[in-house]
Amino acid sequence: MLDKFSGKINKVDHTKNIIEINNISFAYEDGEKILKDVSLNIHRGDYIGLVGSNGGGKTTLIKIIIGLLKIQSGSVKIFDKDSSVFNDWHKIGYVPQKIVNFDKNFPVTVFEVVMMGRYIKRKFRQRTVVGDNDAVKMALDEVEMWDYKDRLIGDLSGGQMQRVFIARALVNNPEIIFLDEPTIGVDEKNQKSFYELLQKLNKELCITLVIVSHDIEKITQEVMHIVCVNKTLTCHITPQDFLKDSQSINLYGQDVKIITHHNHN
Repeated sequence: MLDKFSGKINKVDHTKNIIEINNISFAYEDGEKILKDVSLNIHRGDYIGLVGSNGGGKTTLIKIIIGLLKIQSGSVKIFDKDSSVFNDWHKIGYVPQKIVNFDKNFPVTVFEVVMMGRYIKRKFRQRTVVGDNDAVKMALDEVEMWDYKDRLIGDLSGGQMQRVFIARALVNNPEIIFLDEPTIGVDEKNQKSFYELLQKLNKELCITLVIVSHDIEKITQEVMHIVCVNKTLTCHITPQDFLKDSQSINLYGQDVKIITHHNHN
C-alpha cells in the first residue's frame, strides 16, 4: 500500500523485528517489582493486543519502550539501535491512557493539538516550519477530523478526542503506534468506528500497532496477536490460541499454567 505520509511503499514483514525487548525488569521506588525478565519481539506490520491484570506492568512496559521510564535491567532495541542511543523518536507514536481526562477548559484547538506532535522532531521547539501545516491536514484527514480543525479540544466527544490524539501520533509518519486503553470513555458506537480506523492504519498504511486493553472479547476480534503480561510474559500467541487456552492462562493471578512465546512469521 502507498503510505500517504512518506510516499513510500511499505510491506508487512513479520520476520522483521522493529522492537526487541530482552530480559527487562523494573521496580518502582517502593521496591515492588512490576516487571521481571520480560522478553518480547514486535514485528513490522503487526497488530498486537497487550492484555493482563491491573498492575501487571503493561503501561510500565510501554513507557520503558518509548523512553519515558529508564531501563533498570535488560535492554531494548528499537529499529536495530539500542534505546540508549536511539533518537528517531518521531518514528514512534504514543496515545497515552485516559485522554478523556484531558483538561476540557484548556483553550487549544484540534489543529493546535495535532501540531504539537510536530515539535517532537525539533525537541519541542515551538516553531512551525514548512510542511507542518500539510502534515497536520493529512493526519486529520486520515482520522476524518479535518472539519473539526478549529474546534476547541474540550468541546469534542470522547471518541472524537481519541481520533485527534491518534492524528497527533500520526503527524510525524510513525512506523509504530502504542495506544494505552484508548477506548476508555468512548461509547460502543464510537468504539466500532475507532477500531475500524485502527484496522485502516494497520492494513492500508502498514503501521505497526500495540494496543493495551482490558476488553478481552473485543481485542481478540481485532488484533493479529495477543501478548499477555502479568509481571512476566505469560503468552505471545494468536487470538485463536489465546481463546482456546484461556482456561489455562491465569491473567489475574501469579500462577501461570502455561508459558508460550512464539515468534510468528
